[in-house]
Amino acid sequence: MGVFSFEEETTSIVAPARLHKALVIDADILTPKVIDVIKSIEIVEGNGGPGTIKKLTFVEDGETKYNIHKVDLVDDANWAYNYSIVGGVGLPDNVEKISFETKLIAGPNGGSIAKLARQDHGFTSHGDEARKRTKHDEELNSFEVFIQYNAVFNAL
Repeated sequence: MGVFSFEEETTSIVAPARLHKALVIDADILTPKVIDVIKSIEIVEGNGGPGTIKKLTFVEDGETKYNIHKVDLVDDANWAYNYSIVGGVGLPDNVEKISFETKLIAGPNGGSIAKLARQDHGFTSHGDEARKRTKHDEELNSFEVFIQYNAVFNAL
């Protein structure tokens, strides 16, 4: 059993407080409006804080699918949000959970620097690292698309 880790950093012209509000506080409402394939995010259990279980429903190849997320950390004061995929189609059979740690910091010209770390826990086989990186890049694109929709954030 192992852990596959990956870290990424990207920038945005949106201020960290506004971006955190959109990506964390208002994400359940905004995400389906910003990312077409995502149809809904609903709280299955909890109040939105640590321990909350969320169901993210999306359409892929014409089929409705879902992921189950567990909120690990919500830190509004430090613009941090951590969660894990613990079920659904986003969790490969050979992985126990996929954890994401996100943190925003003040960037140049009033913008933000977004830091994202991913850890795949419980690997039972090493597989192809390039394939895992490509899959992560695809998932990270959703994060970056969210950041790039500045018109949505400016309306907040």
